[in-house]
Amino acid sequence: MRALIDLQKKLFPDLLDIMQRRYQILHYIQLMEPVGRRSLAENMELAERTIRSEVDFLNQEGFIAITLKGMHITNDGKMVLEQLADFIKEVSGIRVLEKKLREKLNLDHVVVVPGDSDELPWVKQEMGRACVHYLKGILESNNTIAITGGTTMAAVAEMMTPLTGAPDCLFVPARGGLGERVENQANTICVEMARKAKGDYRLLYVPDPLSEDTYHSITSEPSIKEILDLIKNSDTVIHGIGNALTMAERRRTPPEQVEKIKQGHGVGEAFGYYFNQQGEIVHKARTVGLQLEDLTDSQQVIAVAGGESKARAIASYFKPGKSNVLITDEGAAQKLLREETSL
Repeated sequence: MRALIDLQKKLFPDLLDIMQRRYQILHYIQLMEPVGRRSLAENMELAERTIRSEVDFLNQEGFIAITLKGMHITNDGKMVLEQLADFIKEVSGIRVLEKKLREKLNLDHVVVVPGDSDELPWVKQEMGRACVHYLKGILESNNTIAITGGTTMAAVAEMMTPLTGAPDCLFVPARGGLGERVENQANTICVEMARKAKGDYRLLYVPDPLSEDTYHSITSEPSIKEILDLIKNSDTVIHGIGNALTMAERRRTPPEQVEKIKQGHGVGEAFGYYFNQQGEIVHKARTVGLQLEDLTDSQQVIAVAGGESKARAIASYFKPGKSNVLITDEGAAQKLLREETSL
């Protein structure tokens, strides 16, 4: 494919530019529908004149429909997006990004979606969509999927569709609640994913984090032990990666522990573990659920995290090499590959 693209760039340079622009417009309409022309122009930072011309073409070809509420993508438009996805990734250089990132972090698989979720909220949805697409390629019937909480995981749940090729999957929360907004808690996300995937779920009703005494008391309960066994023996784990101090604040971490994280130069967090830039653990919050040491080579461990601001957090987490798949965005990928990000 690369040779064909290089040839097209030489013979028809304008054709590739037009193709990429129309693909991006279709893509934005799909994410934002129903959307008006002015809003589309502002979000894409294109002149309204350009948007008007391209929208007219896409409407005439039947790829979008224009109503009083705004523009919608049609089934033909969705088919074009699906068929062109790999080609556009190759043209835009995202395939190269994925390859370099896979080699740099020593991973089995990397997916990079266009954009930066720090700047464009819909990019999280695209990471969610990419995660669901990847899941459909690896899951089998009766698999158990453990999932953590957070806004990125909520985006995965939002994009979930029925797992027709993997019926009877069981979804479990990888950890207890953080005391945050209920829609971002692992239990809530677990239920939403199971409902949309047409699977089943089990829940874990424990707070997070806990004192040492409370931890031992709760984990000795038979009902809690049962769900913890399901979590630890899950086939697939999907989790986010957080910035260390942001996660410490969300957990209402005591000041002395926050100071410990600062003194240890913590930059990333996952599963309650705080990492410095070298991937060393500088603090561990006592949590009920999946622990870093529970992750095994037999599991598919998928990290979903993006945004340029999370590049150092992502790099720190992958130093110990516990996950084998990363789904991220262009903002984080570009930052991760710059020399100043010390991996």
